[in-house]
Amino acid sequence: MTTARKDRPFDIVVWGATGFTGALVAEYLARHRPEGLRWALGGRNEKKLAAVRERLAVVDPSLSELPLLVGDSHDKEKLADIAGKTRVIVSTVGPFAEYGAELVAACVDAGTDYADITGEPHFVREMIDRHHEHAKETGARIVHCSGYDSIPSDLGTLTLQEYAKEHFGAPFREVKCFAGESKGGVSGGTIASMMLIVEKATKDRDLRRMLGNPYALAPDPKKKGPDGPDPKGVRYDADLGRWTGPFVMAAINSRVVRRSNALLDYAYGEDFHYSEAMSFKAGPAGMLTAAAVSGGLALAMGGLALAPIRELAKKKLPGPGEGPSKEARESGFFKTRIIGTDARGAGGKRAVCTVAGTNDPGYGETAKMLGETALGLLDEPRGPGGVLTPASSLGMHLVERLRNAGMTFEVSEL
Repeated sequence: MTTARKDRPFDIVVWGATGFTGALVAEYLARHRPEGLRWALGGRNEKKLAAVRERLAVVDPSLSELPLLVGDSHDKEKLADIAGKTRVIVSTVGPFAEYGAELVAACVDAGTDYADITGEPHFVREMIDRHHEHAKETGARIVHCSGYDSIPSDLGTLTLQEYAKEHFGAPFREVKCFAGESKGGVSGGTIASMMLIVEKATKDRDLRRMLGNPYALAPDPKKKGPDGPDPKGVRYDADLGRWTGPFVMAAINSRVVRRSNALLDYAYGEDFHYSEAMSFKAGPAGMLTAAAVSGGLALAMGGLALAPIRELAKKKLPGPGEGPSKEARESGFFKTRIIGTDARGAGGKRAVCTVAGTNDPGYGETAKMLGETALGLLDEPRGPGGVLTPASSLGMHLVERLRNAGMTFEVSEL
């Protein structure tokens, strides 16, 4: 019999705490946890978990006795035991398509809330198909994509639409998201996930079709809507006043935003149109940079579709567990601009939501986003379970938590 959530020994378990990002999430909680938080570190190597705990004890000596939970990502019995002992599990163990499915299943069965940082659309689709209805029954809130994939896009759009409803009386019909200025490194785990997606897609026509579907994560992926393929090529956006090019993360972020709209009972409208691209400066220099980056991205993705190129890249690029230095992370930042146009019945009103962070987006800011998602799942009154999104699970509550943690979510009219 599953133990009642309030009687479980732990509030949060950080699963994958020995990994590069997992250790950052653990450090974030060590520095920002509320008084009395009952938490533990989880992973498959007790010696490495103990080493992470030693580093945390430097931050706070009381953490020298932090509990360690040891298990393998494919050990269903052990994962069920761990899931039944905590109210929330956050996971950084990727590629999630290889190492994440059994943990999600254990959390759904136990009615345990779960959040991760996956950017793998096919994994999220599989979890929806396998677990959404059962999670609604058990009350488990399964919140994928709770890092740089896809919180800026998802919660930025929610913030913008809430502003439009309050000030214009209706949400925007069209929202355009632009990833802008940023500085940050790439970890081996992220590279491994991307390569796995490309490798599988080269062999699986159905997967390629799913990845190309703009509504791949909608409750019914066969349902048609106003959106088509993600933007390709170089364009000038008059609302933004900048040149734009394709953004590799649009393949997951845009699908998450569209799923949020559906799960929120089409709060943005059934004719809601969303697109996502990368932005560059105005003028000829911006156009040339956009063209160079777009061409380089196309060459890189085309190259990774070839097995010899993938194997060479694995040798040259950072491996799993590797990532940018502390100094590099702290010098990083990002800025995303989300523009809303065509507010229904609001006389052509426009507005922009700026979402920004002051650390490396994929690591320092992602650790913050996942850490605050975990804490938000603890203190937000429980809503319906299911395979959810940041916007449809915690919504503006998480926006306020992230604002208080130093992120920017600011709306201004154009």
